[in-house]
Amino acid sequence: MRRPARQTLIALGLAAAWGAGLGIVHLKGDIPLVDGLEATLTNFRTALRGKQTPPGNVTIIAIDDEAARKAGGYPLPRTTVARIVTAIAALKPKAIALDLLLIDPGPGDGDVALAQALKQAKSIIAAAAVFPDSRQSVVGDEGLLAGLPNAQELLLPQQRFTDAASFGLVNVQTDKSGVPRFAPMLFLSGDRIEPSFPLSVVTAATGTEPGLEPDGVTIGGHVISTDIGHLLPIAFYGPRGTIPTVSASTALTGKLPEALIKDHVVVVGATVTGGGDVFPTPFDPVLPGVEVISTAISHLLAGNGLVRNHSVRQLDLGFAVALPLILVGLLAWRRSAIGLVAMLAVAVIWLSTNFIAFTHGIWLAAALPIAAAVPPVILFGVSQLLLGRRQATHFAQQSELLQRVQAPGFAEILAHDPQFLADPVRQDAAVVFIDINGFTGLSETIGPSAVRELLNGFYDLVDREVTACGGAITSFMGDGAMILFGLPAPSTDDAANAARCCIQLTHRMRDWIDTLPEATASRIGFKIGAHFGIIVASRLGGGNRQQISATGDTVNVASRLMEVAARNQAPLAISNELLLVARRQIEPFEEGSLEGPIETRVRGRSGSLSIWLWRG
Repeated sequence: MRRPARQTLIALGLAAAWGAGLGIVHLKGDIPLVDGLEATLTNFRTALRGKQTPPGNVTIIAIDDEAARKAGGYPLPRTTVARIVTAIAALKPKAIALDLLLIDPGPGDGDVALAQALKQAKSIIAAAAVFPDSRQSVVGDEGLLAGLPNAQELLLPQQRFTDAASFGLVNVQTDKSGVPRFAPMLFLSGDRIEPSFPLSVVTAATGTEPGLEPDGVTIGGHVISTDIGHLLPIAFYGPRGTIPTVSASTALTGKLPEALIKDHVVVVGATVTGGGDVFPTPFDPVLPGVEVISTAISHLLAGNGLVRNHSVRQLDLGFAVALPLILVGLLAWRRSAIGLVAMLAVAVIWLSTNFIAFTHGIWLAAALPIAAAVPPVILFGVSQLLLGRRQATHFAQQSELLQRVQAPGFAEILAHDPQFLADPVRQDAAVVFIDINGFTGLSETIGPSAVRELLNGFYDLVDREVTACGGAITSFMGDGAMILFGLPAPSTDDAANAARCCIQLTHRMRDWIDTLPEATASRIGFKIGAHFGIIVASRLGGGNRQQISATGDTVNVASRLMEVAARNQAPLAISNELLLVARRQIEPFEEGSLEGPIETRVRGRSGSLSIWLWRG
């Protein structure tokens, strides 16, 4: 298996394991590290969904500033509360829910009057639970009671009131931002199990006893989905006043609207300035607690709240595994604009799916898939960038090495024009060959390391002089080299540059040999042949291995001229054609050190050839 594929599979495996781990923890409850993000995203989705029309089954009777003014202040005397309850009961509501804590005794006549008023209709009064450190702790029992809030103490109404009405606990569960997110249906306190205020209200209004299911509560044959610990998710309908609200002052003046009272659940609670609980919501910075409780009651009656149960959490687990797998896979597939667009499309599809589900009452987690996807994508992306840099460094080193072994000029040409010599080219060019005399016999006696050092010095010398004169080395052949002047395009100076290069090579080779040890220098020499004419330049080889090459009679003659130079004990043999094209404006003529022209025969070629020898 190729290394990139193996690295991708490892990354995919780790991403899936990370997402699965988070998802499994999520199945058992919320994850503290992502709770804050989930709260923010839930608020955002709620606001984006917009205001909803409540079912119209609940009416709030608000003890507001006007009611407090008419009653002479707040809290209202219990005789006044009794008058309000009596006025409501006269209009035949389904139930009256009194969201007021009546834990302390009041004036005798007031308590008696209120108790009597509560008996006139199905009434429910509020109680409260006290938790350690003001936080709702949960119990870890298995079964239907697993995860119930475990209260340290209960604040219950006076006995005379519980004799006249049922009660329930009004506590709600908030997220880290203080927004009420859940209404618990049941509470534990020691060995007691107490119902919540909304559950008690709905039980009284429907006249049916609730049942307990693993993922919900049963009311009147309908299952209302709940989350872990039988928590009812709260989905706010809108800003303050969205649920129909009537001032309690209308009850004191006998002007209650019958249409909003009869056959409705009526919740009486405080909205007076400075009185009662208030909470922030996605729609309002301050929402009275009575409206929060009324929202939960409405959800239970209509069954239109958010669904977040074990099945939904299993879907969350699936998204927590699938999203990082898909994004990491796309990042591995294409680290380009196409890959980024594909990743963005997947993210948009997931976000759209999540929001559409939310608008249809299914609370899929948003923070969990993000927490599952972002770290693997970032880590894999960073690792790919680091690997890319490492590969780029490696390729740069390989390119540098290639330029050392091959002709640097050709490497640069191919980098700018990958199609260079993809098709053969027939053109004029100057061809130069150089070879070390006596190298074969010497290499058999001085050892491989010394041979390598000798050849490295030779290659470096030839490369510097050829590059300086504008030529290109097509190949090094053991102890020799083939050099071209005329690529990538022929020039009028090719012949002159080739002749100049020959002279420079002669000087440099002599100087270099003089620096070698006597035992080596005395056994080697060199020979150079140069010719000008037609060549065929092309790229030879298969798709995986190609090299720049030149063929033709000009190449063969230049190679044979090295034999002519050696036979005449001269370091350099240059054809007359090359010197004619060079127009006699080069160093050999300026120095006057050429011998010739000499007519000679070249092996493998019929007829004679006019050449010049240069001894320096």
